[in-house]
Amino acid sequence: MGRAFEYRKARKMKRWGHMARTFTKIGKEIEMAVLASGPDPSSNLRLRLLMATAKSESMPKENVERAIKRATEKDKSAYKEVVYDGKGPHGTVFVVETATDNPTRTVANIRAAFVRGKGELGTMGMNDFLFERKCSFVVANKEGVNMDELELELIDFDIDEVFLDDDEINIFADFKNYGPITKYLEDNGFDIKSFKFERIPLSMRELTPEQQEDVMGLVERLENDDDVVNVFHNMA
Repeated sequence: MGRAFEYRKARKMKRWGHMARTFTKIGKEIEMAVLASGPDPSSNLRLRLLMATAKSESMPKENVERAIKRATEKDKSAYKEVVYDGKGPHGTVFVVETATDNPTRTVANIRAAFVRGKGELGTMGMNDFLFERKCSFVVANKEGVNMDELELELIDFDIDEVFLDDDEINIFADFKNYGPITKYLEDNGFDIKSFKFERIPLSMRELTPEQQEDVMGLVERLENDDDVVNVFHNMA
């Protein structure tokens, strides 16, 4: 197993924290998908994938409908995705994805979270070279699937890894290829349980349990901000 598998295992242990935070995170991503490409899942691929993710996380249907409704009522020109980079405690690095209608408020809150979390907000893009942007799928395994043959089928989509974990097929690939991969999976009768855009660190930083607590303190400060959608870091 490669780096994507190890990353997946670490993220799976964390599981985003409590259920309310999970629903909030998915709701924000649904809003951004609707703002970008409209509220119809049949023509909005990212929205369709996020709705499948919401279902797999047992997010109530009415929560999904509210997120779509909120997005359709927003001023698209005032709402944008902004990515911030920073340094965390003990030599860790962070990339924070946000969705905001007030970047001035958001950057102030992100900066304060870094300071209180023993870190420092950096310049935009400074950590790009330390992470790879990927798309990831979790797909229900089905009878008769040969993993070696499936990997060969997906090789044209620039995949990094395909592996079986707890009777679920995990796929990691370059983030730009999520459309063709989705079409292949849907055309071949696979049940897509969840989908994410990921930033996978090129190398992981090993820390002591005490140091890990400091880093997780910063992660929680950032994730508790209403404008934050995703927090990525390189702590092992």
